[in-house]
Amino acid sequence: MLKKTAAFLSIALFLMLSGCKGTKSVAETKKVLPLGELISFHDDASPNFNTLASRVQVVYDDGKSNQSITVSLRMEKNKTIWIKASILGITLAKAIITPDRVSYYETISNTYFDGDFSLLSEWLGTDLNFQKTQAILLGQSIFSLNDAQYKTSVVSNQYKIEPKKQPYNFIHSLFVNPKNFKVISGSVSQPNENRLFSIRYGDYQLIAGSYYPGDILIDASEKDEKTKISVSYKSIDVNASVSFPFEIPEGFERIELSK
Repeated sequence: MLKKTAAFLSIALFLMLSGCKGTKSVAETKKVLPLGELISFHDDASPNFNTLASRVQVVYDDGKSNQSITVSLRMEKNKTIWIKASILGITLAKAIITPDRVSYYETISNTYFDGDFSLLSEWLGTDLNFQKTQAILLGQSIFSLNDAQYKTSVVSNQYKIEPKKQPYNFIHSLFVNPKNFKVISGSVSQPNENRLFSIRYGDYQLIAGSYYPGDILIDASEKDEKTKISVSYKSIDVNASVSFPFEIPEGFERIELSK
């Protein structure tokens, strides 16, 4: 499953948006906010924009190979995520993600995928949708937080959010910065499969009144296989005029996903 996860992450999740690096600081806090209040602050911290264009440098390491890729990212909030990965100006892959569909192609293998999130989620072995993908890109929680199922505490001057009772084989938690109420880190483990996914956010930058992620490190592991994806952000343009050109080249072979 890790190879499947790495393949998807490399074209969809390694593209994190931000601008220049900001100040990395965590405010001193010993007070535990009511969870409802903390969730409200976190929701309010979601960046306010219509469109976004960014360029990032991505380093992908699976323990066997290490690649550095230049990535262009464009977004229309809640509607479209567009990705182009390239090396030395040569396009390696393109992807377009909407609430209803995921499409991408790779020029090296001359293959493409075109389908909905249910098929991709079944293949990856975990629930995935447009909202969760966008949340990762914006430094927001991928979990549906609520008072009934979650609790909060203060750990090392960070707010920790976790289930009151951890679900079977889906152990997860979230750490939130008390200064800007953005995600600092999150993790999901599935002990039965010896599988772990974690994401850590570095600096956040205040741009046009909203906080955007800075450096991001993704770690995915399953048994003896490990994948790391790190991101360095070069530029960001909020509410830019953007387009989303995407057309699968003729002659490419469709990828048929199976578990």
